[in-house]
Amino acid sequence: MPTANLETIALYYEEQGAGEPLILLHGLGADGRSWEYQRASFAEQYRVIVVDVRGHGRSAKPPGPYSVPQFAADIFALLDQLHIDRFHLLGLSMGGMIGFQMAVEQPERFKSLTVVNSGPELIAQNWKERWQILQRRLVLNFTSMEKIGEFIGERLFPEPHQAHYKELFVQQMGENDPQAYKAATNALLGWSVRAQLGRIQCPVLVISGDMDYTPVANKEAYVRQMPTARLLVIENSRHATPIDQPEAFNTAVLHFLHTVG
Repeated sequence: MPTANLETIALYYEEQGAGEPLILLHGLGADGRSWEYQRASFAEQYRVIVVDVRGHGRSAKPPGPYSVPQFAADIFALLDQLHIDRFHLLGLSMGGMIGFQMAVEQPERFKSLTVVNSGPELIAQNWKERWQILQRRLVLNFTSMEKIGEFIGERLFPEPHQAHYKELFVQQMGENDPQAYKAATNALLGWSVRAQLGRIQCPVLVISGDMDYTPVANKEAYVRQMPTARLLVIENSRHATPIDQPEAFNTAVLHFLHTVG
């Protein structure tokens, strides 16, 4: 279970399988365990590399502030240390944001980009979104990690048959370092690379749960800005699509990867 001691950060990662590199990046407050239902399936055909982002999981948690370009620089440094030039990248939520940042910075290295329930910016566009961001800031400052986990977990996994997923998520959130979680959250708020989407050259698959926090229409709007992108909506899914609809999700991702070669 290796930890890469990079110039600016120690990152924990795991590898499985062989073939073209496929990098998996998790969401905010999570870690590599988010990909439990993907790793074995994807590793049958790809060299799967699951990374714990700065401030998360078993990676180092230095004091903030953090930034999305910093997250991206960490992943590029890891790939350089592993002598990986070109790769596929799959990112969920915050991981998708990091993927967008990487793809506009070094587009020539991407064989493909898959982003799940994510987008190229986190900027409030209306009063409702401004209120949601204010709520997030208040929660960060006045609520424990366990309570944050319970609040988010109820939104991710509200169905009775998802109780096990919710329990694991709450446990995982409770393991977070509060200051690292706050620094990572603040890194996302106000971030944007939407004006640079034209730099992305590789095929892009945008996956959205039909009940994700962010409306499907928002994803349709930014997908139209990318000639190489297409949108796929997975039904009966919320924000944690790789967990709540793993079979449909895995089938969609593998089909996409096969089409890009």
